[in-house]
Amino acid sequence: MPKIEIAERDGITEGLVAVFGVVEGAQSFRVASGKGRPRLANTARKCKCLYFYYLDTEFGLIHVRVQSWLPYPVQVCLNGHEWLRLQLDKEDIGYEMVENSFARIDDWDRARELAGQFLQLDWPGLLSGWAVRVNPLLGTELSGMGYYWVADQFEYATDIAFTDRKSLAPLYRKLLHHAMLQFGAQDVMGFLGKKLDGRFKGELVSDLKDRWYGRRIKHRAKRNWIKMYDKQGLVLRVETVINHPYDFKVRRKGKKNGETVTGWFPLNKGVGYLYRFAEVAHAANRRYLEALAVVEDPRKADEQIREATRRRKHKGRGYRAVNPAAGRDRALFRAVLKGAGVIQGFTNRQLVAILYGPNKRSKRKQATLRGRTSRDLKWLHVHGLIRKVRDSRRWMVTKKGHAVMTTLLRCHEIHYHEEYMRSI
Repeated sequence: MPKIEIAERDGITEGLVAVFGVVEGAQSFRVASGKGRPRLANTARKCKCLYFYYLDTEFGLIHVRVQSWLPYPVQVCLNGHEWLRLQLDKEDIGYEMVENSFARIDDWDRARELAGQFLQLDWPGLLSGWAVRVNPLLGTELSGMGYYWVADQFEYATDIAFTDRKSLAPLYRKLLHHAMLQFGAQDVMGFLGKKLDGRFKGELVSDLKDRWYGRRIKHRAKRNWIKMYDKQGLVLRVETVINHPYDFKVRRKGKKNGETVTGWFPLNKGVGYLYRFAEVAHAANRRYLEALAVVEDPRKADEQIREATRRRKHKGRGYRAVNPAAGRDRALFRAVLKGAGVIQGFTNRQLVAILYGPNKRSKRKQATLRGRTSRDLKWLHVHGLIRKVRDSRRWMVTKKGHAVMTTLLRCHEIHYHEEYMRSI
């Protein structure tokens, strides 16, 4: 029976709702033989784990899991949307919820301010308070001891609410199609603020799945991922999930060359760094949505495409039109739309490596390719698809460039797919 139904049946509005016991695999200890005497060794065991479900006045329905064998680890699972709902109730701000998302809030600005307070709560104190409830040994044999609290899984969602399902449904189909066909490995790494190079050792996967509640797309980089889905056709959600924070950096004190210095070191799971989790995830969601922004207004993109497919004149010199059917133009578009380049910009040298490979070449051949690429960059610049970064040798893709190049690539992929399906 669902926990909320148990609470309603028993008239529970606050406090403990139910406790469930489950035998699960867990890390514990065993007595191992040693030299001269036995010793304790860390090992995987099966033991009973207890799940305590509470209706909390601040966080709504939460559950706390405690392992009944040493070392008695405790896990707390809660939902920030439920916490925000209770804060809105306190301030008498009207809203409408769809599952665990908000389809309407009467004061969105105040809701954003309240949501920003979530990470500023006294998390060590709150979590320790729940641990005392489920582990009585903290008041007896383990008196004076405590837990080191970490974020085992961190989910950060950015929701876009729509007024009706007719507005979101057709757009969502286009967004899914665009994300599946256009976002490659380098793009996914770029959304997460990383570069895809030889140092990356892991798996990058994008998959599209149908669930009972609808269709979702997930881009996974090792144990971290970005996913997009809709909530009952009214809310578009982009969500970054961090399971392995060590892939990211945080500015903190650490050891370098044997000395303690302040610098950028791997992000660890301690709840003291929740603010950094939020910064990383918020930036990832923003990059993802910005990359999808070209899909929102196809009419504007069509106008820009018609303009790009005409010859241009600049300072008395003519420049050819964009040719959507030319393989070279499509290769150039894909190269400048690579994830890392979109975020940080790109140089002539980097573009040469993407277009022609990182193979060693003679100086003469390198000069030839750089000259050809310089002409390509000038051509893209004249059409307004890229812009020069001030006081640097880097280039950035413009909003017009995003709209034109991604739309042309998407149209080619669709046409190619349809022709291939007809051929088989």
